[in-house]
Amino acid sequence: MPTPHNEAKLGEIAKTVIMPGDPLRAKYIAENFLENYKLVNKVRGMYAYTGTYKQQEITVMASGMGMPSMGIYSYELFKFYNVENIIRIGSCGSYKPDLKLFDIILADNVFSEGNFALTLNNDTCHIVESNEILNNIIEETAKETNVNLLKGNTVCCDCFDVYMTDVNKFLERVPKDFNPVSAEMEAFALFYVAKMLNKNASCLMSVVDSKYIKEVATPEERELRVK
Repeated sequence: MPTPHNEAKLGEIAKTVIMPGDPLRAKYIAENFLENYKLVNKVRGMYAYTGTYKQQEITVMASGMGMPSMGIYSYELFKFYNVENIIRIGSCGSYKPDLKLFDIILADNVFSEGNFALTLNNDTCHIVESNEILNNIIEETAKETNVNLLKGNTVCCDCFDVYMTDVNKFLERVPKDFNPVSAEMEAFALFYVAKMLNKNASCLMSVVDSKYIKEVATPEERELRVK
């Protein structure tokens, strides 16, 4: 049952989807972590691969950049392919001075000042939460594998925050008690679509730039080292 943006047949997408932004990162994950994987979508270069990981069927599919792209792909996966869980694995910028490149952040609540929810669903929602059950599984897995992660709130921007003329003006508009630890560009759309369709979503990110340090991750590092 293809959609305008996905040629996979019904049944070729797993119930759980791991969703990086970069199609080449999806390809890398499939080739290095999945067994018996199959390319099930290549429309617009948004590669999707379905295979098994530790005997569990998993699909890894790219979302592209920004809320509109994530909104389309997550909606179609949830609505038409019967996906139950989407875990975004992507990059973020840090808003905390003690965070370093490639530190890992698990999103709790996500704020957007944009109108994604209003446009999609006539809803004035600007803060949406991740799925508690998925987050608990991720946190327990991190403990078992000795992976350090920080759980915190993140902002979801309509543009790359590094290019903002004054990021501090943007941060002044974030609710005072929100206290974001990071910024990215897709999680609000994912979480909102999941909420609207009664599905589950989480977002796990690696720091690739920071408000407080000059170093930034290279394109190759963003492709291969982002969790």
